[in-house]
Amino acid sequence: MIDIYEAEFRKADLNLLVVFAALMRERSVTRAAAALHLSQGAVSAALGRLRRLFGDELFTRTRTGVEPTPHAVDLARRIEPALGLIHGAVTAPDSFDPATARHTFTLGMSDDIEATLLPRLLSATAGLPGIRIAVRQAHRNTVAGMLDHGEITLGVAAEPAHGTDHRGHALFTSGYSVLFNPRLLPLTAPLGLDDYLAHPHLLVSYDGRRGIVDDLLEERGLNRRVIVSTTHFAGAALQLATLPALATLPTHAAVVYAETLGLAVAEPPLPMPRFTVSTIWHSSVTDDPAHVWLRSLVSEHGAP
Repeated sequence: MIDIYEAEFRKADLNLLVVFAALMRERSVTRAAAALHLSQGAVSAALGRLRRLFGDELFTRTRTGVEPTPHAVDLARRIEPALGLIHGAVTAPDSFDPATARHTFTLGMSDDIEATLLPRLLSATAGLPGIRIAVRQAHRNTVAGMLDHGEITLGVAAEPAHGTDHRGHALFTSGYSVLFNPRLLPLTAPLGLDDYLAHPHLLVSYDGRRGIVDDLLEERGLNRRVIVSTTHFAGAALQLATLPALATLPTHAAVVYAETLGLAVAEPPLPMPRFTVSTIWHSSVTDDPAHVWLRSLVSEHGAP
């Protein structure tokens, strides 16, 4: 049996912890209030009580909302799993009805996966007025931490790094394709290595310096001419509307961008690895009815 010291526990109103979790997720008093169906004043008052309870500022104001302090991030690691367990304990297994529920699901994924997955999810939930989907930028090295900090409900990433407290499920496999504007670069398929290296390239990279293509070319004693780099796949695709260059992107995103922007897709002229895109979540919500429904929805509509 758990030994609870009632006098101390009474100070930690569970409703305050729910507000804390919402602030961690939304990074905004206004958005947290909307998600909780409370007034901004009520959320601000709750934040004041949280600050007194934990003896820390917890959230500092920024131009776009609020940012958690290091102490808040540490608290989230412990509070979020605990809230998940409590929610599971007081919720009946079949209690989540997406047709009547009012629920916000925050997904963490990079914009290449978002381009593929989000339109399908929006179409699938169009008839569910109380279901809201929010997306935060994440990649394989950040999704686990964002789950632990309560920033996202579910991560979707290419072979995400994870710990013992996380669970995952494979969605689909993908590879790489070359994207270009056929009106500016009238190339023919199959794309040869000489043509690939003869034209300028647009690089998508988190550090802005090099990507997997550069590593593969270097192994062959070759290099390409990169004229611009960006951290977003969608940004790269948009530039190709007026830029006579090549961009090598994950195939699942390249196909979407090609159809939307009138671009062409070609196989890379060198062997490229394939990878698996998976969902990842914290083990504490594995049996949560709302989370089970979300994972089923993503699994059903996740494959390109």
